[in-house]
Amino acid sequence: MRARFVLPPVVASVLLLTGCVDNSMPEMTGAAERVAAVTVNADAAALLPQAVADSGVLAIGTAPNYAPNEFKDSEGEPIGWDLELARGVARALGLEAVVADSNFDNIIPSVRGNKFDLGASSFTDTVEREKQLDFVHYYDAGVQWAAPVGRTVDPADACGLKVAVQATTYQDTSEVPAKSAACVAAGKPAIVKMPFDTQGNAVNAVVLGQADAFSADSPVALYALSKLEGKLQPAGETFDVAPYGFAVAKGSGMAEAVQLALQGMVDDGSYGAILDTWGVRAGGLEAITINPASAG
Repeated sequence: MRARFVLPPVVASVLLLTGCVDNSMPEMTGAAERVAAVTVNADAAALLPQAVADSGVLAIGTAPNYAPNEFKDSEGEPIGWDLELARGVARALGLEAVVADSNFDNIIPSVRGNKFDLGASSFTDTVEREKQLDFVHYYDAGVQWAAPVGRTVDPADACGLKVAVQATTYQDTSEVPAKSAACVAAGKPAIVKMPFDTQGNAVNAVVLGQADAFSADSPVALYALSKLEGKLQPAGETFDVAPYGFAVAKGSGMAEAVQLALQGMVDDGSYGAILDTWGVRAGGLEAITINPASAG
């Protein structure tokens, strides 16, 4: 989860899996068709701030290094299910989506400074962030473990197991070390944490039998599971769930426009079609809300 625990920005790779692993991904042509299926929502467009409506553009800021949410394809174009949703919002609002690369830490200041109309980069909505911006809740993400098919692994009792993680993520710096320390405190064997430079390599370690399981953000894990059906299975349920939100200028009216646009996508099925394509439906929503961190 991006900076939920005040970590450095995660530099997550595309699932560049090797050997027997399928590394195919949805193509941009398919993405264009899915976005084109979004219905233009005149009621949502009517809520736009006048300056945004007059511009005809929805300027979207993203840090495309967090597959499958947002990353770059082989041509260097930003893609991912997160960005497909954002592009769908632009279409629903009758605007042209213009996606710009940014450092993750610069997106929130850029939305506040009106450089971007919308930040789409797997932001976990927090009360602290809501003091600066409004967040439109569009997905629930947490931590998900996966293990080889036929192998039962309990994330709450993984003492003595080898667990693969991507280096510098929450799973590497906090989650697995805390679980391992609890094992030791209970007189059980420590978890053998296996950090890898990319998520793809962490997944491969499990597929190739080098690790007993891997831990990752739920959409990242769900994508790997969808691509490696028959080789991997979920290990337990998603936990530590928190809301992802699109970031918009606070009190500007953008939140209400984006909320209504996204709700329309939920209702017409285009939202679900995007999530299904990427294998991340499990965190999808039926109702789109604003600033859920402070509301709950």
